[in-house]
Amino acid sequence: MKGLTTMTDVFEEHRNLLFSVAYRMLGTVADAEDAVQDAWLRWSSGDRSGVAEPKAYLVRITTNVALDRLRSAQARRETYVGPWLPEPMLTSPDIAEDAELSESVSMAMMVVLETLSPLERAVFVLKEVFGYPYAEIARALDRSEASVRQLGTRARKHVEARRPRFEAGGAERRAATERFLDAMLGGDINRLMEVLAPDVALWTDGGGKVKAPRRAIFGADKVGRWLAAVHGRPYKGVEPADMGVRRVDINGEPALVLDGPNGPISTITADVDASGRVLAIHLVANPDKLRSVSEGRRLPM
Repeated sequence: MKGLTTMTDVFEEHRNLLFSVAYRMLGTVADAEDAVQDAWLRWSSGDRSGVAEPKAYLVRITTNVALDRLRSAQARRETYVGPWLPEPMLTSPDIAEDAELSESVSMAMMVVLETLSPLERAVFVLKEVFGYPYAEIARALDRSEASVRQLGTRARKHVEARRPRFEAGGAERRAATERFLDAMLGGDINRLMEVLAPDVALWTDGGGKVKAPRRAIFGADKVGRWLAAVHGRPYKGVEPADMGVRRVDINGEPALVLDGPNGPISTITADVDASGRVLAIHLVANPDKLRSVSEGRRLPM
């Protein structure tokens, strides 16, 4: 019994870390939970006599399980109806104090991670987010350190090209996002146009289960008009009078949750540039991706 308790305690001590790795690898809560559960089964049923560093061993198991699941998930996402966006998760406002941590889990970053190969994503997450040395990542992935370094360099350049670093501090970034949320809540197209970048993109994920644009909308004029057009209108069968709006933090950034009588209808997040204008808007309305928000579950950091 003591051995079982110790085995369980060790795993529980690192569960949040394992989930955080798996979520950044897979982009959905259910897949991340399944990866952690698979890691537990391998940990609890395997021979641990030669494990000197349980944390590193568990991260290795979880990463490889997530890699296998990601390869399968990418095939499924090719037939997904409309744009595929990561599953939003509530976060504590305290995360904003750590700009790099907040950035690492932002919806914009998670979208960019989707464009990496599974191996590139694994190396990037372990190196750039969690700070693991290349030598340790190489052992985890059973690859040479040289090949892992190449993967890391390629992934970092890919991410930097598609996700320029926001030069201003976290407070300025949050203030810029709040200005957009205020403008959107007001439904004033003129105010919206002031905060939208000329090449802004609107991505909506309905998953084919709710009515939503099946292609991204590009350009400030088109995006502004679409947002203004849907403001104050019924959505997903819910009348405006029966809707509520909550300001929350999602994936490390200010966001909105649109609520109906039976729970969340959608989440809305924004990505801003160095000048404080909105580069991208991510609207998630697929009910399967709103469960964790409905449950009030927060992403462990």
